[in-house]
Amino acid sequence: MEQRIVQFTRKTEETDIACRLNLDGTGIAQVETGIGFFDHMLNAFAKHARFDLELSCEGDLDVDDHHSVEDCALVMGRCFDEALAKREGITRFGSAHVPLDEALCRAVVDLSGRPYPAIDLGLERERLGALSCENIAHFFESFAVTARVALHVDMLKGRNDHHRSEAAFKAVAVALRQAVARGDAGSVPSTKGVLA
Repeated sequence: MEQRIVQFTRKTEETDIACRLNLDGTGIAQVETGIGFFDHMLNAFAKHARFDLELSCEGDLDVDDHHSVEDCALVMGRCFDEALAKREGITRFGSAHVPLDEALCRAVVDLSGRPYPAIDLGLERERLGALSCENIAHFFESFAVTARVALHVDMLKGRNDHHRSEAAFKAVAVALRQAVARGDAGSVPSTKGVLA
C-alpha cells in the first residue's frame, strides 16, 4: 500500500511553517507553534486521528496569533489534501461524539473534495492561554477549505471552554480517522466515480 505522507513548507512575511503529515501513522506529534494551548490541541488532534504530525511555525506573534493559527491550518490542510491524492479507496465519511467531562462535541466529515466548514463551538472566553478563542473556529474553517472537506463541528453542551475546545479537536480527529480509513482499493466512494 502506498504511504500517505506529505511534507510542505510555506514562508511568507508573516509566518514560516514546515509540516510533515502521515495519515497512516500512530499519533506521534512534534508541534512547536509558539502558542502553548494551540500546541496542546494539535498534539491531541494527532494522537486521536492517529496521524503522525511534525509542525513548526515561526510567526509574527508580536502582532497576534491570527496569522500563525490560520497559516498552520492552511499548511496542514494542503498536506492532508495532497496525502489523499485521488481519494481512491477511502471510507470518505466519518463522525464522532467526543466528551470531555461536562463538554460534548459532535464532528462530521465528508472527504468529498468540496470544502464546506460549518463550525459552531459557542466559546465564551476571549483567550485560552495565548490562543484567541475566535481563532479556534477559524482554524477548522481554514483547514476544511484547503483540505477540501465538508466539516461540521457542533458543541452540544459544556461550560468550560478548555474542555469544549479540546473535545472539538478530538472529535474532528476521530471523525477524520474514520474517513481516511482504507476501504476498497482503487474504488472511489461516489456514484459519480470521482470526488470533487
